[in-house]
Amino acid sequence: MRIKVCGMTKLEQIRQLNEIGIEFAGFIFYPKSPRYVKKFNLSAIDLKREKMQISRVGVFVNERSEDVLKTVDHWRLDMVQLHGDETPKYCEQISNHVTTIKAFRIGEGENVDWKINPYQACVDMFLFDTVGVHYGGTGQQFDWSLIGNARILKPYFLSGGIGPEDTKAVKEFAATQKNLFAVDVNSKFELMPGVKDMDKVREFRGRLRD
Repeated sequence: MRIKVCGMTKLEQIRQLNEIGIEFAGFIFYPKSPRYVKKFNLSAIDLKREKMQISRVGVFVNERSEDVLKTVDHWRLDMVQLHGDETPKYCEQISNHVTTIKAFRIGEGENVDWKINPYQACVDMFLFDTVGVHYGGTGQQFDWSLIGNARILKPYFLSGGIGPEDTKAVKEFAATQKNLFAVDVNSKFELMPGVKDMDKVREFRGRLRD
């Protein structure tokens, strides 16, 4: 099971993710997020100097497409995650340049097929998170059966309040889902916003892959 750790802000912790075999590091480029990467000391220059296998995912919310693509080049991002109200046409424009993940916020009783169908042909992957008042993570889980019963034609990331205690549930759910590509974790693995508890990340990785 692949793992994405989102909200990364410290170079040393990104190095540690790479060393323990985490596949994806997420960087949030949404100014209203407490994990907005430009609030911290991590610089694009420092990151570009690093030779790491971990893939870099930039998270954007309703950003102008030209600004997204400039950020992709400047930070040397491998993937883009669109977490706002981006249209299929907008997503297709971005996906013509970089691997693109469209995030969907799932609420109670949500019709997942209705939400994702317009995007099936214009992005590379999906991500499913929990609906909240604001854009971004809530630290809460949604009802995974809503996506378990949907017709999902793309590989997808499972997100939304997944913590160290959820390894068994994730593995059981993954066994029923051929397109579950990776799990996305964030706040449940933090000491404070943007600072991860690396011991929890290591333990989670080990237990998820036992």
